[in-house]
Amino acid sequence: MCHTGGVHELALCRSISGIVTRAAKGAPVARIALDVGELRQVVPATLEYSWDIVSAGGPLAGSKLEINHIPGVINCAVCGQDTRLRGAPILRCASCGSADVTVRSGEEFLVRSIDVEVSNGSVSQA
Repeated sequence: MCHTGGVHELALCRSISGIVTRAAKGAPVARIALDVGELRQVVPATLEYSWDIVSAGGPLAGSKLEINHIPGVINCAVCGQDTRLRGAPILRCASCGSADVTVRSGEEFLVRSIDVEVSNGSVSQA
């Protein structure tokens, strides 16, 4: 698999690493659950590849990202309808064509939870 242009994803993974390392307080991390909005222009495969690079050899080595994709949805100020964005985001209401819209979802980038191993070998969610 060819990974190109992953500078954005690499920077995001460095931020995730800092957040997770602080939250885990030295405990081994098994999984990091993320909410990633479609409008963030994050390539999931490149994010996972970048995570492997950022976490290798450190306290987060072997941990895996679990990516929850949040769809892009806009709300029309004219007719009140929600429109699910598909493909290239065109910010127009699918019902009436108005460009007077507000993004309701799709801009998220959030560490939702982390699974850490506790002293008895079980996994705890933080």
